[in-house]
Amino acid sequence: MYKGSCLCGAISIELTGSIESIIHCHCSLCRKNSGTAYATNGFVNTKDLRVIDPENKLTYFEFKEGKLRHFCSVCASPVFSSNASNPTKLRLRLGILDTDIEERPLSHNFVSSRANWDDLDAMLPRYDGFEPSRAKP
Repeated sequence: MYKGSCLCGAISIELTGSIESIIHCHCSLCRKNSGTAYATNGFVNTKDLRVIDPENKLTYFEFKEGKLRHFCSVCASPVFSSNASNPTKLRLRLGILDTDIEERPLSHNFVSSRANWDDLDAMLPRYDGFEPSRAKP
């Protein structure tokens, strides 16, 4: 079972099934929705996702007719997207997960519209915390 929560903790999720077709999406819509260079999404069966929302904080924005982006009304963490044309599947934003996953991304998509500052192959230094210039003494 996978578990997750939004940034403020008002909403938590439990996923009993697998995550399919995981991608890193670089399209401008995913970048705007996530506020990052790309969004990592995977499809899950609707019946396998349990949303625990005791204070009814899950809300949505209808981006296009029948296409909803569900998020926390307190902290604005994206949770999942739904599409009325396929009610059996949800597109889960994997950043909401607190547990490690077994599945792995298949690809980077819409790379031609990626942010111009996003270098997919950058060999940047890697740190376990802040980079040294931001580390607190």
